[in-house]
Amino acid sequence: MTEPLFLAALTAPAEGQVVELGGEEGRHAAAVRRLRVGEVILVGDGNGTAVRGPVTAVEKATLSMRVEEVLREPERPVRYVAVQALPKGDRAEQAVEMLTELGVDEIVPWQSARSVVRWAPDRVERGLTRWRTTAREAAKQCRRFRVPTVSTPMTTAELALRIAQTDLTVVLHESATTRLGTFGLPPIGEIMFIVGPEGGLTDEEVETFTAAGGRTALIADAVLRTATAGVVALAQLEALAVRDR
Repeated sequence: MTEPLFLAALTAPAEGQVVELGGEEGRHAAAVRRLRVGEVILVGDGNGTAVRGPVTAVEKATLSMRVEEVLREPERPVRYVAVQALPKGDRAEQAVEMLTELGVDEIVPWQSARSVVRWAPDRVERGLTRWRTTAREAAKQCRRFRVPTVSTPMTTAELALRIAQTDLTVVLHESATTRLGTFGLPPIGEIMFIVGPEGGLTDEEVETFTAAGGRTALIADAVLRTATAGVVALAQLEALAVRDR
């Protein structure tokens, strides 16, 4: 069984060092997981570095481990950014969780014209906290050493400005005539893909994104749910990147 991963700040980790795990992570490890001395765990900083080693001491809500191995997840040449229109119900957490498991680097919440859910100014921080917590827990579950960034929400106009800064922006649209699998991908840089809401993108949104340099693409014969469309797109992009190496 793969060792459990916990997240904590790591300062210049080295073999032989003792790492203290406190706070909520320490409480979870000691009181919920009930880890014992001698069990091997992973502790990561969420930014690509982790340490592996045995537990050396367990208190009521803290845990210590001795570093036997320092692990580093190399940065990829391509950075993937998912723009996710605000979905309803628990589909937001589903989308964030699955995108994290597949290796997305950044998730941008987007208030699209047809989004049923609306983040009022007093609800933005609460919504971001929920998405960030989901990303963090998903990264731990799948043993990712990098927790994706969940950025502050963007408007359609702000997304159009960001499109100009990417190396490729894909606009997922069921009326597109070109399949994503036919795209040639940049070998380095940032690839962003935009996922619409349950009601789909408006013509005005598509026109705004394509005028800014985005390319519409088809990723399936059927119309996918907003919670799964981004996952399918990311999987295809990662497969295409392997193809083009």
